[in-house]
Amino acid sequence: METTTHIAIVSVPVYSHLRSILEFSRRLVHIHQDIHVTCINPTFGSPCNNTKALFDSLPSTIDYMFLPPINLEDFPHDTHPAIQVQVTISRSLPLIHDALKRLHSRSRLVGVIVDGLITQALSFGKELKIMSLSYFPSTAMLLSLCLYSSMLDKKISCEYKDLLDPIEIPGCIPIHAVDLPDPLQDRSSEAYKQFLEGNERFYLADGILVNTFYEMEERTIRALQQEEGRGVPFVYAIGPFVQKGSCNEGSETEYLRWLDQQQHNSVLYVSFGSGGTLSYDQINELAWGLELSGQKFLWVLKPPNKFGIIADIGAENEDPFQFLPNGFLKRTKGHGLVVPYWASQVQILSHGAIGGFLCHCGWNSTLESIMHGVPLIAWPLFAEQKMNAVLLTNGLKVALRPKLNEKGMVERDEIAKVVKSLMVGEEGKGIHQSMKKLKDDADDALREDGSSTRTLTQLALKWKSLAVA
Repeated sequence: METTTHIAIVSVPVYSHLRSILEFSRRLVHIHQDIHVTCINPTFGSPCNNTKALFDSLPSTIDYMFLPPINLEDFPHDTHPAIQVQVTISRSLPLIHDALKRLHSRSRLVGVIVDGLITQALSFGKELKIMSLSYFPSTAMLLSLCLYSSMLDKKISCEYKDLLDPIEIPGCIPIHAVDLPDPLQDRSSEAYKQFLEGNERFYLADGILVNTFYEMEERTIRALQQEEGRGVPFVYAIGPFVQKGSCNEGSETEYLRWLDQQQHNSVLYVSFGSGGTLSYDQINELAWGLELSGQKFLWVLKPPNKFGIIADIGAENEDPFQFLPNGFLKRTKGHGLVVPYWASQVQILSHGAIGGFLCHCGWNSTLESIMHGVPLIAWPLFAEQKMNAVLLTNGLKVALRPKLNEKGMVERDEIAKVVKSLMVGEEGKGIHQSMKKLKDDADDALREDGSSTRTLTQLALKWKSLAVA
């Protein structure tokens, strides 16, 4: 009788992270059908419909449990979503510990994989004497920064934003301080302290799984792997993992019928991810910029939010159209289409009419664009998205990035210029060619003999050998 190899996965209550780690799990059990996965999920409320749909679509070889919701009544109702997530993670640790111990006693675990935001749980794997790995749902470039951050902290005495020269991160292209992740913008903040502490815990891992592929970040991955003998965990480039389709999608939606009527590569898709939002003023400038560009567009619009992110992606509490300029919908009718709140991104990006993607540079959306060969306009909002934008524009040459004015806004004329450049300009042609090559590299990485598949199999064989030991 064949031995089943049992792996536990610990997620975090962030939709984009959850999507990524579940797609990894889905691919793992598809390639290695004798591996069984159980996903442990902390929560701070009832899972929204989008989250439920993710789990309902999983194969039978992936089990899951939602831990009891964490009580956040001692925090104000309008607490920033990032703080809600941090507190939920912290208060869920005893529940995660108990769940792992129960799983291990019932069905011997050979490994635990924890999301990169919950590195505290790596010590639980050590306690159970099983393989402890971290799943990193972003770039190898960001991982290199995380692993190097304590050294950077000792090396630089001033605020990073006061540095005149770009910062050198091992194996990466130089990056200006303004493009570092949000927690590094203020070294006196609690977020900065937590960033350093969380990064130090990566060194507890027996390995780090990264949602990237060798051909895309070869120099960075090589640099990280060469550090293995110096205490850095081995880095496994095993991506890209993206959703193949949406659980909510339909084949007869208005926007898909509209796309069917458009010419090949003629439409710019505009979306800021599952939760990203713009300010009212920036929505206004973007609308005018799209109109001035003269290019066709499909815009998924959410209302403004003071945090720049909607915590509950299933919430649709107000009409986002009220924030558009007067007469905009009428003037652009037939030339553009605005969809409120949500649309099936995978279906849109795979449509032949799409010739560009104005994107917030979230890593899930970025990889989806790469997998469909759609070049980008990089419009980062928060977290590590500015770093991603640097990689996409300066490193991979698959994106254009509009310039901000002195108030941190992108003005309508700049938007119109960049949109025209990508969609019909000479510079855009080069971006299209670079993206086509990157798409081919991504496809190759996922083939049976591709770099990511071989790496994942190398890891799976380690687990299987532990299961029979």
